[in-house]
Amino acid sequence: MQTISEILAAELGQKLQYVENVISLMDEGNTIPFIARYRKEMHGAMDDTVLRTLETRLTYLRNLQQRREEVKNSIENQGKLTPELSDAIDNAATLAEVEDLYRPYKQKRRTRGSVAREKGLEPLAAAIFAQDGQDPAVLAQDYVNPEKGVETIEDALQGASDIIAEDLSDDAAIRKNLRELMNRKAVLTCHAEDPEADSVYRLYYDFSQPISRLLDHQILAINRGEKEGILKPNVVLPGNDGAACVIRAALKPTAFVSAFVRAAAEDAYERLIFPSLQREVRSDLSEKAYAGAIHNFALNLKPLLMQPPVKGFVTMGLDPGYRNGCKVAVVDATGKVLATSVVYPTFSEKKKQEAIVVLSGLMKRHQVRHIAIGNGTASRETEAMTVELLQSFPEASYMIVNEAGASVYSASPLAAEEFPEFDVNLRSAVSIARRLQDPLAELVKIDPKAIGVGQYQHDCPQKELDTALGGVVEDCVNAVGVDVNTASASLLQQISGLNATTAKNIVAFREENGPFGSRSQLKKVPKLGPKAFQQCAGFLRVPESKELLDNTGVHPESYDAAKKLMTLLGGERADLPQRLERFGADAAAEQCGVGEMTLVDIAKELSKPGRDPRDELPAPILRKDVLEMKDLKPGMELTGTVRNVIDFGVFVDIGVHQDGLVHISQVCNRRLRHPSEAVKVGDVVKVVVLEVDEKRHRISLSMKQAKG
Repeated sequence: MQTISEILAAELGQKLQYVENVISLMDEGNTIPFIARYRKEMHGAMDDTVLRTLETRLTYLRNLQQRREEVKNSIENQGKLTPELSDAIDNAATLAEVEDLYRPYKQKRRTRGSVAREKGLEPLAAAIFAQDGQDPAVLAQDYVNPEKGVETIEDALQGASDIIAEDLSDDAAIRKNLRELMNRKAVLTCHAEDPEADSVYRLYYDFSQPISRLLDHQILAINRGEKEGILKPNVVLPGNDGAACVIRAALKPTAFVSAFVRAAAEDAYERLIFPSLQREVRSDLSEKAYAGAIHNFALNLKPLLMQPPVKGFVTMGLDPGYRNGCKVAVVDATGKVLATSVVYPTFSEKKKQEAIVVLSGLMKRHQVRHIAIGNGTASRETEAMTVELLQSFPEASYMIVNEAGASVYSASPLAAEEFPEFDVNLRSAVSIARRLQDPLAELVKIDPKAIGVGQYQHDCPQKELDTALGGVVEDCVNAVGVDVNTASASLLQQISGLNATTAKNIVAFREENGPFGSRSQLKKVPKLGPKAFQQCAGFLRVPESKELLDNTGVHPESYDAAKKLMTLLGGERADLPQRLERFGADAAAEQCGVGEMTLVDIAKELSKPGRDPRDELPAPILRKDVLEMKDLKPGMELTGTVRNVIDFGVFVDIGVHQDGLVHISQVCNRRLRHPSEAVKVGDVVKVVVLEVDEKRHRISLSMKQAKG
């Protein structure tokens, strides 16, 4: 039998030694970001995505092993564990297979079969199932016993049939064969509870699809429609292959063909096995769809968090609204609030002009360069006002910012703690401005589920969703690194090795003692012990430190190696990676006393101290004019930003209030299993307008028909 490490190595296509090293590192309490970044030689440079997959599968396989032992112990305590059964349990590849094998030995609630056993009919069932040519009715005569509730021969035969049906239902081999058959041939059908009622589920009112070809979004939509009482789904297995499978297993090929056993087998299939497998298929489909939705959400979240920041400029945030007006916040280049206001541009033309006067004053007074507009209610009117405002400020520009989750943050205890003096609505405007300046630092304050780049995320198992999205946030924050002297506690607690308590302690320490002067000073923070320091130090930047390496991604454990490298190669730091390549990374690594991959990373960090990997990505689109839906015409070519990638297409912001949809068939000229194979959130893409439906607020776009 393969070990867990061997299974993982085969599944991930990695060397066994690397997998064993990663498991040891995880068991020692090292975090995924730390392992991915600072232990590359031990795992062959697996990225954080592979490492998290390994971690998830490791947990599953360990739980599987634990369940195997529990099942074997339970059966052994019953005195029924045979060497063959033990081997079968050890070789079961999934929890479902283990449970199938355990099924006959599991403590059951009272069933028709168990009641028949209590009446002493098990020997009769065994005699009939032997199918040796004896008449079941004759055999049953000896089991009529009114004292036990067996009044007649028919009662005895019915009890024996119930026992045979239950035994067949508990047969692991039968269930395995039927499960494989259903995976190949079963069909999910769906009908409307009320075919005349209109709803968003109309596509599924008369729906039929083999389960092998069902798409995740179809499964999730049907599940939600069923939950809302609109749809009635069912799993069917065409023909009689299912019953035949059970009958073949029940009837002995060389024995007298028993009509009684055949009838019991049909009863087992129709009453016990098929309903059970129907539920199992629906559950498996849902689990698959949930896993796909969670994966898709995580896939979208990463590029959203890694959007390039618009650094170094005073920014104005506008949170649009009708009745409560447009909330305004001006923040400096570091995100500090300089001014707030509320204007009412949607009330009347007069009010709009008054709003422009107020905003112009703020623009001049604080030298505002960029305006971030939330994309919610009244966004279009606010954008039109902003374009008019910018006619007097040719150097300034604006951008529509996805405000999903801003209201959640504004009403949170965290926002109240950060801005106790501000109204909830004004906090939202601050958040919108900061999202343009540094999306990552602002978005980590919000529950990832509220950011809105997934599909059906609220239907997914929340624990699994939180784990996956939390991992993405952690990976992104650590990939970028944070300035320990300016980062909020929310941002710091995402750093490898830190938690809410140590993050707050870092903030409290710098407020009491002034800015950190070095990484080593972190060791003085209460409750930040040696292990936590090892995990977090490389991801925390200290620009104020006299030690250059404290403002890089070089880990303190490699400082000596970094200094040896600079001495060895000399010259300017900017072209250190190129000179290392010419010198030979393997030879240099031997002289510096570290691994080759680690040394290459050190050279890269030394060439650009304080570098931000997000700066290497395409810059966000800043606009100066406004485009309305009525301006769009089929054939028009535009540049837009990908806002969401889901199973059936891509939503693109093209500068109008409504995002356009690029159907999966219009993403590119090759066939895609999922749009994420071609694009990701944040990509700047060229699109062509295919169709505009103003009444339904729908815009159809194509990427494959765009030039370039």
